[in-house]
Amino acid sequence: MVEAAVAQWFWLQELHPRADQFNSIHERLIEAWKRWAGKTIHFSCVKELAEDEMTILYLRDTCEQAGVNSRSVSIDNIGWHRAKNIFVDAEDERIEHCFKLYPWEWLWQDEFSAHLPKDCIQFIEPAWKMLLSNKGLLPVLWELFPGHPNLLPAFEFAEPLGSRYVRKPKLSREGCNVSWVEGGVVVEENGGNYGEEGFVFQSPATLPDFAGNHPVFGVWVVDHEAAGLGIREDTRRITGNLSRFVPHFFT
Repeated sequence: MVEAAVAQWFWLQELHPRADQFNSIHERLIEAWKRWAGKTIHFSCVKELAEDEMTILYLRDTCEQAGVNSRSVSIDNIGWHRAKNIFVDAEDERIEHCFKLYPWEWLWQDEFSAHLPKDCIQFIEPAWKMLLSNKGLLPVLWELFPGHPNLLPAFEFAEPLGSRYVRKPKLSREGCNVSWVEGGVVVEENGGNYGEEGFVFQSPATLPDFAGNHPVFGVWVVDHEAAGLGIREDTRRITGNLSRFVPHFFT
């Protein structure tokens, strides 16, 4: 998010000041936070994870620019107040509204998740977003809308795709544990800690090739509308955590 919303915008101003960019992330975030006026929002992520802490710091800054109060608490320091039956931060302040950069499926496995039904915290993003972050949705979409131009064939097993497909863990991120299969042989794969949750099998899309580099577009959505573009590029076909971020412009 920091690269898409901030870094590439400054790159544009310095190198292509007469050009434009699909990037209204910053302005749209500030506008969206304004609906929370009068409330206090806690921002949370894993402690001492630099990338996540920087993202949370940026999001909190846009929240403050919208005139909304904010507090910071790491996931590790969220506590449960037994007497009041509420979640609290490290200073025992109640957490009523929380943006967490922490996957829901991890949260449900944590020890204190048993208390979630007891305290009505308003989470950003809400729990129903678990459905959208699970690749198990892909075979369901293909079954409901077979042949749709915005979908790739996807199944719970590989047989319908023959000997050419991509195997993806249902919950992986940044290309972890993804395998690319050609002729029944794995030609490219990434390691990681996912896979116990099961896999889906998807037909691969033909990737664009620019001198051996394969760009993938990621669109940021703010308040239910597309707000900016981030491009990741790699010489490999599986985009991973260390794939380059490429700024863009148009005239």
